[in-house]
Amino acid sequence: MGYVRAKKSLGQHFLRDNNIALKIVESMQADGLDQVLEIGPGMGVLTKFLLKKKEFTTSVVEIDRESVAYLKDEYPELEDRIISDDFLKLDLSSLFGIPFAVIGNFPYNISSQIFFKVLENREFVPEVVCMIQKEVAERMSAVPGNKTFGILSVLMQAFYDIEYLFTVSETVFDPPPKVKSAVIRMTRNKVAALDCDERLFFRVVKTGFNQRRKTLRNSLKSILGDKKIDDPVMGQRPEQLSVSEFVTLTQKIQLLMAK
Repeated sequence: MGYVRAKKSLGQHFLRDNNIALKIVESMQADGLDQVLEIGPGMGVLTKFLLKKKEFTTSVVEIDRESVAYLKDEYPELEDRIISDDFLKLDLSSLFGIPFAVIGNFPYNISSQIFFKVLENREFVPEVVCMIQKEVAERMSAVPGNKTFGILSVLMQAFYDIEYLFTVSETVFDPPPKVKSAVIRMTRNKVAALDCDERLFFRVVKTGFNQRRKTLRNSLKSILGDKKIDDPVMGQRPEQLSVSEFVTLTQKIQLLMAK
C-alpha cells in the first residue's frame, strides 16, 4: 500500500519534507517522559523519526482508516500502539496512566479543540510540540498588548510556556494549504491551579474577548450586572491584560458576586 489520499473533510495536509519532519521531532524535549502520543500521523512522516527514539515509546492516534491501514503495513514495529479513534474523544487520563508528551501536524480545522482538550488534561500532558496554522501559532505565543493576543493566548499561557519555534512554507505539503504553518512548543509551567475560581476565570476571559473592542467595564456587564468594580483595568481592553491581571480581576469579581 503506497499512498494515502488526503481528505479535505479531515483537514489533512501531508508533510512531504523529511528535514522539517526531523526538525519537529528534534524540537520535542520529552524530559523524563516514557510515552509520546502523535496525533494524526497520516503517512508517518513524523512517526518514522519518532520510532528511532529509544528513550520513549511512541503511540499514534489516527481517525482515518486508510491511514491506519497504511501505518500498519509500513510501520509494523508500531504493533498495537495505533489507536484508531478520534483524539477529541479519547480518555487521556486512562490512556497511559502516566504523563506523556503530545506531538503532531494538527488538522487546522480542529487545532483549537485539541488545545482545549490538552488544557483539560494538563496534569497528564507536560509538553506539546505541534505544527499548526501560522496565525494560530502567533496567537498562542502572543504577549499582552499585541492585537493577536486572545482567548487561546490567555487560557493556554495560564498553564503552559509557549514558544514559537519556526515557520513552515505551504509548498512542503500535499495538498498545499492556503496558509503558512508554524511549529510551537508548549511546556507545562509551575502553576498547579489558578489562584481563583477557574471556571469563572475561563468565563471572564471568554466574555471579555468576545467583545474585544469594548473596555472590560462594558464587555463584563453580562457577568457583573449592576455591580461595579473600582479598578483601572476595567477601563482597558482585554488584550491589554496579562494572565496574572486576569486572575486578579477574577478574584475581585468572585468577591463581588459572593456579596
